[in-house]
Amino acid sequence: MILDTCCGSKMFWFNDKHPGVVFVDKRCETLVADSRQGRRAIIINPDIVADFTSLPFPDAFFQMVIFDPPHLTRNGNKSWMAKKYGTLKGDWKTEISKGFAECWRVLKVNGTLIFKWNELDVPVSEILKLAPACPLIGNRCGKNAKSHWIIFMKIGFRPPPE
Repeated sequence: MILDTCCGSKMFWFNDKHPGVVFVDKRCETLVADSRQGRRAIIINPDIVADFTSLPFPDAFFQMVIFDPPHLTRNGNKSWMAKKYGTLKGDWKTEISKGFAECWRVLKVNGTLIFKWNELDVPVSEILKLAPACPLIGNRCGKNAKSHWIIFMKIGFRPPPE
């Protein structure tokens, strides 16, 4: 099983109805805005409404967890970007740290945590200080892009070599 803890409108999913994925978000709403290009809508419809800092799942339940939390700090509450992606408010470092801890808690041993971060407002180096482990690998999307995909693995017990 796979858990997407902040699914939003499931923008990066090739199959947003995959039967092996549980989609979670703290919002369930349809957002509509008018622009020069016409009317646009975002539908946020998770399987379960819950906050990533308090996930309603048992320990070590998922083989893969995806954590794509809000990353913007300077957008107004009514801006399209804030509505679409969410906004970090108040003590966001504690919130992100709790989110990492919850993702780690529900992740099985030898499971994979995929973390996505856009460093438009906060550098990825600051966020990785809040992570539960060192990442294995990562990728910055494009030469000038600010989005990072970072992969962690919850390493378990390794038997000694024979």
